[in-house]
Amino acid sequence: MKLLHKKNLFCWTQFDEDRDIDFHSYLWVRDGGNVIFDPLPLTAHDENHLKSLGSVSHIIISNSDHIRNAKVLAQQTGADIWGPAGEKASFPIPCTQWLSEGRSVIDGLDVYALNGSKTEGELAFIVEGSTLITGDLIRAHSGGKLCMIPDAKLQHLEQAKASVKRVASIKGIDAILTGDGWPVFRNGEQALSELIASL
Repeated sequence: MKLLHKKNLFCWTQFDEDRDIDFHSYLWVRDGGNVIFDPLPLTAHDENHLKSLGSVSHIIISNSDHIRNAKVLAQQTGADIWGPAGEKASFPIPCTQWLSEGRSVIDGLDVYALNGSKTEGELAFIVEGSTLITGDLIRAHSGGKLCMIPDAKLQHLEQAKASVKRVASIKGIDAILTGDGWPVFRNGEQALSELIASL
């Protein structure tokens, strides 16, 4: 796994040939159990690295298209799977908890529910007040420039834009760890402002 902008945040990736972008999974190392977001399959190297960083207590999924390897990883680690409450009725795998919007869902983790994306109640996350982790709606297909998922995949364009604007209004975001495409490691508020200006 790759070390990110903070010593307790890591990621592993998988290149998607259809879109020519990387898909990412993120690990937040913390006291009380580590948290994984949207887990892709692990290589043997990354699996060993994960084990060396301590136990995994939670696997959190932003939307049903990002289930990826969650079920297998939960079986391997004993972690609880938490999914978006907006998809509870149709989610493809069992979850031990359903997440709606809330502050300090885990100490240091705030959850935001987004409307209008390709799934109901897609989740975004703020880790330790300054790092935004996104699923599908907010992404970056080119370095240093955020974008939205293509309009054709949205359930409702105006609701999606409103959700992005609401996320952009959150103060203190420095880094943006996208599920799809390039992460932004500095000046996250500026990158979000530029995205809003482009909508």
